[in-house]
Amino acid sequence: MVGLAKYIFVTGGVVSSIGKGITAASIGRILRSYGLEVTAIKIDPYLNWDSGTLNPYQHGEVFVTRDGMETDLDLGHYERFLDVNLSGESNITTGKVYMSVITKERKGSYLGSCVQIIPHITDEIKQMVRKMANKTQADVVLVEVGGTVGDIESQPFLEALRQLRNEEGHDNVMFVHVTYVPYLKAAGEFKTKPTQHSTKELRSTGINPDMIICRSEMPIDAPLKKKIAHFCDVEPHAVINCPDVSSIYEVPLVLDRENVGKYIIKRIKLGVEEDSHDLSEWKTIVESLKKAEPTITVGIIGKYVELEDSYISIRESLKHAAAHVGAKVEIEYISAEDSINTEKLKNLDSILIPGGFGERGISGKLDAVRYSIKNNVPLFGICLGMQCMVIEFARMHGFDNAHSTEFNQKTAYPVIDMMEEQKKIKDMGGTMRLGSYDCNLKEGTMAQEAYAEEMVEERHRHRFELNNEYREILEEKGLIISGTSPDDFLVEIVELNDHPWFLGCQFHPEFKSRPNRAHPIFVSFVQATVDNLK
Repeated sequence: MVGLAKYIFVTGGVVSSIGKGITAASIGRILRSYGLEVTAIKIDPYLNWDSGTLNPYQHGEVFVTRDGMETDLDLGHYERFLDVNLSGESNITTGKVYMSVITKERKGSYLGSCVQIIPHITDEIKQMVRKMANKTQADVVLVEVGGTVGDIESQPFLEALRQLRNEEGHDNVMFVHVTYVPYLKAAGEFKTKPTQHSTKELRSTGINPDMIICRSEMPIDAPLKKKIAHFCDVEPHAVINCPDVSSIYEVPLVLDRENVGKYIIKRIKLGVEEDSHDLSEWKTIVESLKKAEPTITVGIIGKYVELEDSYISIRESLKHAAAHVGAKVEIEYISAEDSINTEKLKNLDSILIPGGFGERGISGKLDAVRYSIKNNVPLFGICLGMQCMVIEFARMHGFDNAHSTEFNQKTAYPVIDMMEEQKKIKDMGGTMRLGSYDCNLKEGTMAQEAYAEEMVEERHRHRFELNNEYREILEEKGLIISGTSPDDFLVEIVELNDHPWFLGCQFHPEFKSRPNRAHPIFVSFVQATVDNLK
C-alpha cells in the first residue's frame, strides 16, 4: 500500500469507441504488475439508473457484477485485465447521482438550500468516487468518463473531477486524455488537429491533461508526438502512441513499451521502483492467444449478432479457453431471427446459444438445439440458451409445442416458467435473479468434472427457471440435472449423455472468465470441440 489513494481520470476526445475502457484497463494491468492494488470506476453520463434496460445494439452487452448490478461492458474489461471482482458501485450513472441527490432533498438533508448542479450534484459525484477508494482501500483508483469531452451530459462529471483534483492535490491526481489521430490517405499523412481541438475542449473545463494517449491505425513517429506535445502543452514523453493491434490483450505491452507505468509512478508519486514490475505472465497470455492451430469454428446463435459487443464476454471467454487448451477459435455469428437453414450450421465445429430476452429469435435457437442433438455437434447453452435446450428436448420427447411462459403463456407444457416471487413485479429494471449464487454439482457429471469442485458460485441474470413440475419426467426421458441450488429447488445445469458435449447453464459463466484463468466450463466446451474433430 502507498497510503492514501491516488486517482487517475481517463477522458476521451474526437470520437467515441476509441478504446478508453481498454486503455484504462491496460494502465491498471501495468500498475498491478508493480504490486499495486488497483480498482476501477466507469462513469456513464446517461440518465438510466443502470444498463439493465439498454438495447445491446446501442450499448453492447450488460455486464453483471458479483453483487448483482447490471453495468456497462467496460467493467468486464476491468475485471478481466485487473483480475478483480468489482461491485456495482464501480458504475456511476447520471441516474444514480440525481436519484441520490433528489432523495436527500426530499428528506430535508440540504436544510432548505436551493439544490443545484454545483455544489450538490458535483459533491455527490465526488462522494461516490471517494466511497470506492475507501471501500476497496486500493492504491490507485482508475476513473473512466464515458462519452467524449464536449458532451453536455458529461460536464457535471468533469467539473466534479476538476474539483476533486484540487481537493486531493496535484501529487495525488492525474488526467489521461485518449484521442484519435486519423491518417488521411489522400494527403498521405496523419492529422493532429482533432487531438489539438479535443485537448483545447478539455482545457476549457479547467482540466489540463497530464498524458495524451493517441490512438491510430498505424504507429506515429517522434516528430508527430513532439508536435502534439507542443500544441497541447504536455511533456513530450507523456504523449503516448497506441496503434491498432491484433488483440486487446497486447495493449498493456504496447503502453509499457512507451513507459506509461514509469511516467505515472513519478507523476503521482506511487512510491515503487520504476523497474520493479513484471509483465511476464501477461506476455505469456498474449503469446498463447496467437496460436494458429488447431482451429475450431464456434457458431454463436443470437439475435444481436450484427454488433459483436453484444456478446463480448462470451467472445473473450472462448478466446481464453482456446488459449488454455492450445487452440485457436474462430467465431461465426449467426442470426436466430428466422428458422435456421442447416446449411449455415454444417461448417461449425460447435454451437453456443447465448442469453437474451423476448420471443424474437427463439425459433432459430430451437432449430440449432435440434440440429446439435441429431448431428452430435457440441452445444453450449447459457441462460436462455439452456432454456431453449430444455424446450427442444421436451418437444423431441413427447411434449409437442412445449414452451416457456415467457413466450407462450397458454402453452400446454410450460417446461420453463417464471419464479413465483417475480410474478407480482411490474417494473423492468433490477427485478431479476441477479448476481452470484451458489450451485451444487452432481458427482460424475461433465459439469463436476470440469469444475473439479462440489460447490461453485456463478452470476445470474434471469427471471424464468426450469419448471420443477416437469423435472422428474424430463430426467426419466434422459435429461441430466447436473447442477442445482444448494436447497435442490432451482435447476442450474442440464446435460445429456451419449453426446460429444451438451450442456446448458442458467447462469452466466462468461462474466468470471479471465485471460489468465479461463472459465472451467468454457475450457471443457472448447476441449470437447477440439476432441470432436479427431
